[in-house]
Amino acid sequence: MIDVLTETPVQEPQRIRGLEMPWNRVMGSIEGPASAAKALGPWHPQEFMAECVETIPEAGGMMTFVFRRCDGAPLAFRAGQYVNIAFPVNGEDLEPVDRSYSLSSSPTEPWTFSVTVKRDPGGLVSPWVHENVRPGTVLDMLGPVGAFHLPDADRRARYLFLAAGAGITPIMSMLRTIHSLPGTADVVVLYHGAEAGGFAFHRELAYIASVDSRIKVFYALGDRGRPEDWEGFTGRLTAAMIDEVAPDANGRQVYSCGPEGYLNTATELLKNVGVDDTSIYMEFFSGDRQTLLEYQAELALAADIAEEIADEIAESAEDYFESQPAAFGIYEPGYDEDGTLQATGLPLEAVAPASAEAAGSATEAATPDASSFDTVGTGSLTLSFMRTGINVRIDPEEHILEVAQRAGVRIGANCKEGMCGSCKVVKLSGEIDMNHQGGIRKREIDAGKFLPCCSTARTDMVIDA
Repeated sequence: MIDVLTETPVQEPQRIRGLEMPWNRVMGSIEGPASAAKALGPWHPQEFMAECVETIPEAGGMMTFVFRRCDGAPLAFRAGQYVNIAFPVNGEDLEPVDRSYSLSSSPTEPWTFSVTVKRDPGGLVSPWVHENVRPGTVLDMLGPVGAFHLPDADRRARYLFLAAGAGITPIMSMLRTIHSLPGTADVVVLYHGAEAGGFAFHRELAYIASVDSRIKVFYALGDRGRPEDWEGFTGRLTAAMIDEVAPDANGRQVYSCGPEGYLNTATELLKNVGVDDTSIYMEFFSGDRQTLLEYQAELALAADIAEEIADEIAESAEDYFESQPAAFGIYEPGYDEDGTLQATGLPLEAVAPASAEAAGSATEAATPDASSFDTVGTGSLTLSFMRTGINVRIDPEEHILEVAQRAGVRIGANCKEGMCGSCKVVKLSGEIDMNHQGGIRKREIDAGKFLPCCSTARTDMVIDA
């Protein structure tokens, strides 16, 4: 009897050159593509409702949630992007809590889509998601959002993917996409995990690597020890490790996702092995590399607030796992001839008066008078920041966030392109022009919120910041 499972040599498939996303030709068409084809193009972020249809437990304390849009439309996105989801963690009648999660599924299968959530026992949202989101749960979403994604077309398609912990989620979307597409590619994955049994998607990764000769997957444990039968790497990311899995790293596009400590290290090591900055793409869980460098510089200039900022960052540890990206509450100090500009930091306090008459006078007393604030900068318009206690002059063509941060106003910032929503503040009065990329919802705009990173002032403004 012939053993049909006996492995026999098989020739490599013949493939077209490079990779091209299925919507790429639709986007470039001048002949008016059909509506169905247009629906598959990741044109702009949208607000939509989505129903959970499946939950899949993953290793490493993670869970994959599979959704489909309630309107029946496909979710068109680029591999690596994320969606912002409103979770009613405090009850259906209260304001939801928004979190951004990377899509872990492939856009080549757009009728359902997946997000993979790591449970943080001390977090607000992720435990609720694991315990409450089930098939049939309907959630409000916004997306797709994010500039961390594969190109629409790549004639060379030579990649190095670096992932640590929950950072595997957008990388998994990229791998699934490449595996589903025809074309030549050369992909190396180096996946860092905390323990041998904690690598999410490890069975699927092993399968993809076994059947797709374009993809190679390597695993590395951290510095917490290794089991006797461990065959992968051990220790934190090093240049030698990168050189062993991808000796030609300087000829590849590098995509990496994980905690900022890991990615800061990766950035320096990639430079050491010759990878140019223009070939490095990073997805930080909290802040980007420029934000972190600004933070380090700020500590040197403002040591008196270092402890306060460190406490704020420590309190947001949940965002290491469940938000890409999340805000750092920091600012860039501005300068004049006398040195660093300092904000006065006037507090806003609510007072409970005993009568309506007292209420009016108490409200007046509790609300700072912007005419008493120091005024800095030049420009034809004035921004009054009520919590900070400063007036900032600005010209109509200047973005509000940049000018405010230079003046010492503390507003969290990450992408600075209107995508992540981390700089969201309330506009008490005045008019703006806002050109966002999906980082804010309509209900938030209706409530007076805006994104100063992508907004310019049309009139004088009063801002709750």
